[in-house]
Amino acid sequence: MSPPFVNPSLSPYAEPMKAVSKLQLRALELRVCELTRSVDFYVRQLGFAVLRQFAGRAELAAFPGGPALLTLVEDQRAVPALADAAGLFHAAVLLPDRAALSRWLRHAAETGVQFDGFSDHGVSEAVYLADPDGNGLEFYADRPRSAWPEEHGQIAMFTRALDVPSLLAAGAKTPGTAPLAGARWGHLHLRVTNLERSAKFYRPTLGLETTQDSYPGALFLAANGYHHHVGLNTWGRPRLPQSPGALGLMSATFARSNAVTRTDLTDPDGMAVRLVPA
Repeated sequence: MSPPFVNPSLSPYAEPMKAVSKLQLRALELRVCELTRSVDFYVRQLGFAVLRQFAGRAELAAFPGGPALLTLVEDQRAVPALADAAGLFHAAVLLPDRAALSRWLRHAAETGVQFDGFSDHGVSEAVYLADPDGNGLEFYADRPRSAWPEEHGQIAMFTRALDVPSLLAAGAKTPGTAPLAGARWGHLHLRVTNLERSAKFYRPTLGLETTQDSYPGALFLAANGYHHHVGLNTWGRPRLPQSPGALGLMSATFARSNAVTRTDLTDPDGMAVRLVPA
């Protein structure tokens, strides 16, 4: 989700709901300009943990001993992505519950993170920021599924101001607890040049269905009855595919329960998608 948009009139699903395979966004690779700077940001300020670091690469987990979620790849010659090119809008880290998001927010504020926005989406509460290379990040916690708003048979996500004081009061700081304990990737939001063309790629590739199509210039797709595993938007009217070799998203790996072998694909805007067995 993205802070600038407010819920308009809603429309029915683009296609009927059906049983789908289990899906999880497993890992991301990001190309960065200065590895030392990026590792400091993700580890000291955001709370990630280094698993391995070597030869211009760093593999990070959400907490010590956790699985590798993020690989940072240094390329000092890489340039920022073009303003009118497709690419990463944001990658979203899902915290286990509201108290965990509250504790992480306190940690991030104390380490000097500059926040871009705070939003209540009905299905979740979210905090937005960007890394040193301009990659968008969201840290969020879901509300119970029974509380997710619906209208006309569709999940009815919206964007409203987040009650930050209430969120901060929800979780007492626990000494010695990793800031991102129990966290994992929740969803991936991409900026694309054509919504329907991208949706026709991601629906069959990942086993997704449309869960909300009422935001202007955006589609939200999910498996497992989730609100969204993939968000697509054309905000700003991008007209070019992802800039090859530019800073930002290098690949996204999804684990799917009915995948048999690893499959490497490229979406219609040149973004690398890897599918692996769950």
